[in-house]
Amino acid sequence: MNIVPASARLMRINGRPGTEGYGVDALRAIEFVGRISHRSEDAITHDSHLRFIQAVVLGHGDWSIVEHCSATVDFTVDRGITHEIVRHRLFSYIQESTRFVNYEKKMPPSFICPFDGNPNSPLTGDSINNDRLAFWRAAVATSEASYRDLINIGVAPQIARSVLPNALASRILMTGNFRSWRHFLIMRTTKESHPQMREVTIPLLAQFKECIPLLFDDIEPNQHQAANMRLPR
Repeated sequence: MNIVPASARLMRINGRPGTEGYGVDALRAIEFVGRISHRSEDAITHDSHLRFIQAVVLGHGDWSIVEHCSATVDFTVDRGITHEIVRHRLFSYIQESTRFVNYEKKMPPSFICPFDGNPNSPLTGDSINNDRLAFWRAAVATSEASYRDLINIGVAPQIARSVLPNALASRILMTGNFRSWRHFLIMRTTKESHPQMREVTIPLLAQFKECIPLLFDDIEPNQHQAANMRLPR
């Protein structure tokens, strides 16, 4: 049985590769878009995006111009968390397909352990002990063996997948504009979020804060959802 850590990696911003300064380039693009309405492009300088975004977006509340820049995130999470992720309808998705991936021929399936105490899952919120882990591993191993048996007797992957558990690790790429990402991180880093969701969204929020200053700095993890929903978006 292969157990892997859950993860979320900020892949690209506005179609640019992940190189130094690419988040700042996106902020400059937002400033350019925002200045078109007043034809004040001539006021753009090397660092004017800082003052412009502070005044127009954060101060005045014109979040619509933030929609002109986007980011793609590469998640590896279990199937239960992918079901929650795709509820955010304004994003575009591509997800590892259990219909077409044959985990007997292409690659062995991987699984994500949901218990707190696993070094790969520090935020999942349920304590682990040997009995719990042994029971979980046995259940997953049974599912994995059943899948393998079905494939080996000629059952198609899209049918055999029915015995795979929610713990199956799945890769999903998610693309959306900055305004949508802000709403996603406001919603999915709160105390009420599923602990396995917080396991990936809290580190992801830190990546957004590091790469794209200003727009995500006011979002704090592990707040109550009611408090977070009062943030501008």
